[in-house]
Amino acid sequence: MGMVLPEESIQAFELFAAELKKWNRKVNLTSICKDADIAIKHIIDSLVFAACVHDGDHVLDIGSGAGFPAIPLKIARPGVRVVSVDAIEKKILFQRHVARLLALKDFEALHARVESLHATHAGEFDVITSRAFSRLEMFVALAAPLLKCGGRIIAMKGPHVADEFDRTGDELRLLGFEISSVDTYSLPMNKGERCLVAITAVKARD
Repeated sequence: MGMVLPEESIQAFELFAAELKKWNRKVNLTSICKDADIAIKHIIDSLVFAACVHDGDHVLDIGSGAGFPAIPLKIARPGVRVVSVDAIEKKILFQRHVARLLALKDFEALHARVESLHATHAGEFDVITSRAFSRLEMFVALAAPLLKCGGRIIAMKGPHVADEFDRTGDELRLLGFEISSVDTYSLPMNKGERCLVAITAVKARD
């Protein structure tokens, strides 16, 4: 991924994983709870997304659950401003706990439905991502009012995302967006295939 992580970032990931396992025994934050799976399916998968983000970007993670990719992004790219939103309070409480523990700056975890941000955060974000949505058009419809002019929506998807394209292409264009790139990658140790789908506003025609 072309990223170099200092020792303090590795230590932050270790502490994050330890807290995730501790909380998960009590409040069921994630079904992924083995060390190798947390490292690969949660953290490394999040770092693939982090490699697509630029310092100074304002990033929104919709439906972030226990903080993926929001918290690994912030650990790896401290110069990025991150807002994480989830409708399940216990998951946001966990994220806030980790943010305090790791002294994360310019990180905000919101207990809210994303629709409520349309009135308070319209046109605010350079990059909007999510691992939570099964349907691209639903994700884009909710994210679009929050995106800056020239911003990007990046959907973190599984290996069968191409099956959606024929169905969603026309719907995305009706929303004023199009798929600009699809990057496929394999997680280490045969832990699965993933895709990053970049979606941008349709360019105006002359």
